[in-house]
Amino acid sequence: MSVSPNTLDPIPAEPTQPSEAVQQAPPKRGMSRTQKILFFVTGWLIVLMPFLFWWNTWFGRQLSNQQLTAYLHDDKKPRHIQQALVQISERISHHDAAAAQWYPELVALATDPVEEVRNTDAWVMGQDTSGAGFHETLLRMLDDSSPMVRGNAALSLVRFGDATGRPQIVALLQPAQITAPQAGRIADSDRPGTAIHQGGLIAKLASSGSGAPQTVIEIRSPIPGRTRSVAGTGTNVAAGAEIAVVEPGTEQVWEALRALYLIGQIEDIPAIRPYERDLPDISNDVRQQAQETEKAIQQRAK
Repeated sequence: MSVSPNTLDPIPAEPTQPSEAVQQAPPKRGMSRTQKILFFVTGWLIVLMPFLFWWNTWFGRQLSNQQLTAYLHDDKKPRHIQQALVQISERISHHDAAAAQWYPELVALATDPVEEVRNTDAWVMGQDTSGAGFHETLLRMLDDSSPMVRGNAALSLVRFGDATGRPQIVALLQPAQITAPQAGRIADSDRPGTAIHQGGLIAKLASSGSGAPQTVIEIRSPIPGRTRSVAGTGTNVAAGAEIAVVEPGTEQVWEALRALYLIGQIEDIPAIRPYERDLPDISNDVRQQAQETEKAIQQRAK
């Protein structure tokens, strides 16, 4: 039996009509001109603001002579003073004779009220042993209230061939013991073993006096390093009691050991030997420098 070709043809489908909902859907509208501008400005600010912050805080941005002079006298922004000091140091290292025009400002900044400024200033004055007034100013800075300023002044004096600051350099190897300025209760504290920068917050001490409004004092680290121990939250402490102990940072220890390699004495060896140990928190470079420093001291003693 034969099959007619017409019986195999597909049956045409009835055309479908769009539903009422589809027919009534409004066309999509694009962003208006104002919305596009706002979107662009917002995205631009998201990118620009971090750049501006970096640009204004980056010490590597080169300053003109006029900017450098202005930054040195910007008492409202200590970081500007620090940036100027760092760039003067760079000019000194490149033997730029023009850097001497700012030497009187360096001497004056030795008594600046901001510790970070004095600290940087002491380091910069050690870059040129011919600087007028630098030697005498650094000697006075050995009595500074900050242990870091005293240490940097002592390290700079070594460049002058002056070992007067040797006790301050040995002190750089010692952990900082932080005591309570008054009696109170530890309201919050950091964990032992935490890395901390100079001025970093270690604990908060709430006053324990009765009848007066409670005050909270922030306890901060005088040196960069790592907390060896710290009083736990809720601990009651007496005035003068130990709150925390901070181990000095690697860079600080390294610089102190290098200086003592040149001027260290036999009585300094007990402060050096802890850094000769094979411990995880002592780098190989520091360990080797400690060993070389003790060897140099022993040879001088002979």
